[in-house]
Amino acid sequence: MNFELSQNQEAIRSLAQNFAETELAKEILARDESGEFPRELYDQMGRMGLIGIPYPVEMGGQGGDYLSYILALEEVSKVDASMGITYSVCTSLFCGVIMNSDLPAEKKAAWISPVASGSALGSFALTEPNAGSDAAGCRTIAVRDGNEWVINGSKCFITNGPVSDYFVVFTTTDTAPGTKGMACFMVPKGTPGFALGKRHNTMGIRSAAVCELYFTDCRVPEDNMVAEPGKGFALAMKALDGGRIGVAAQGLGIAEGAFEIARKYMMERVQFGKPIARQQSLAFRMVDMQVQIEQAKYMLYKAAIDKQEGRPYTESAAKAKLVCTDTAMRVTTEAVQILGGNGFMKEYHVERMMRDAKITQIYEGSNEIQKLILSGKLFR
Repeated sequence: MNFELSQNQEAIRSLAQNFAETELAKEILARDESGEFPRELYDQMGRMGLIGIPYPVEMGGQGGDYLSYILALEEVSKVDASMGITYSVCTSLFCGVIMNSDLPAEKKAAWISPVASGSALGSFALTEPNAGSDAAGCRTIAVRDGNEWVINGSKCFITNGPVSDYFVVFTTTDTAPGTKGMACFMVPKGTPGFALGKRHNTMGIRSAAVCELYFTDCRVPEDNMVAEPGKGFALAMKALDGGRIGVAAQGLGIAEGAFEIARKYMMERVQFGKPIARQQSLAFRMVDMQVQIEQAKYMLYKAAIDKQEGRPYTESAAKAKLVCTDTAMRVTTEAVQILGGNGFMKEYHVERMMRDAKITQIYEGSNEIQKLILSGKLFR
C-alpha cells in the first residue's frame, strides 16, 4: 500500500494551493459579506485546467485521475469553501450525471465539454421543497407531447443555479409515488418556461450562488433526455456517491484551513507569560484534531481511489463524507474557541469557516442519510 502522491498529483495539488492562497484569498471577506459569486476567478480555474481534471481530453477535460481532482478541491476549500462547492457541483455532479448516463459518447462530449473546460457552469437539480432526503418524493413532472417533453414543477437549494448555463433536471413521468417514473433532462438556461427563483440567503458558503428553479410548461426536445423513465433515480444516486467524495474533500479542506489558523495563533498569542501553545490542555486538543484530520484524509483518499479504480464506492464515499464533514464542524468550532474573542471576529476567518462547515453535514445527503446507507450495508 503506497501512501505517497505521484509527481503529477503533487504538481496539481501545488497548483491549486498557490491559486487558492494568492487569488482566492483576496477579497474573501468581502465576498462573504456581499454574497457575490467571483465568476472571473472560476474562469481562471478553468483556464488553468482545474475544473475538468478527471474527464477525458476529448470531453474538454485533462485526462487526469480522480484523486488529483480531489486534491485540488481540498486545497481550494482550505481557503474558499464557497468556490469549493461550485467546483464540486460542476465536476462531480453535473459532469458525473452525463458521464454515468447511457448517452452515446458524442452526446456526452457535447454536454460535458463546456463545463469540464470551465467555459460554462452546470447545476444538478434534484431537491424539491417536499423531496429532500426522500428524493423518491420528486413531484416535478415531465409529460411527453410528440417529440417534446413538457416539464412542470420546482426545485430548491440548487447550487450554481443563478450562474449556471446548463441544468440536469430530475423529474417524475408518473404521478404514482416511487422511482419507477423518474427521468432526467438537460435544460439549458433561457429555455422558455424555465425561470430562476429567489437566491437563497445562506448562513455559510455565502458567495456560492444557490436558488430555486421553476418550470411552467417548459418544453425540451426528446434529444435532451439524459435518462429515460425508470433510470433517473439510479443515475441521481450514482452521481451523489461521487458528489459525496467532493463534499468530503470540501469538509477536509475547511478543517485543515481552520486548524492551521489556530496552530499559528497559538504560537503567537501570549497569556500568563507564555504562548498558549504551551498550555497543555490546548495543545492536547490540537493533537486530537490533527489525528482526526489525518484519519479523515485517508478515508477520503480511499474513496477517491475506489472510484478511480472502478471499484464499488458507495460505502467508502458515505464514510468519507460522514467523517470529513463531522471533522470540519468539530475543528472549526474548536478553532473559534481557541481564538477566543478574536475567533468571533470575521477578520480571523474561523467563524466563516465554522458557518461554511455546517452545510457540509447537510447537503449531498445529510450525515444521518450516510449512517442509513452504512447501517443498511452493515446488517444486510
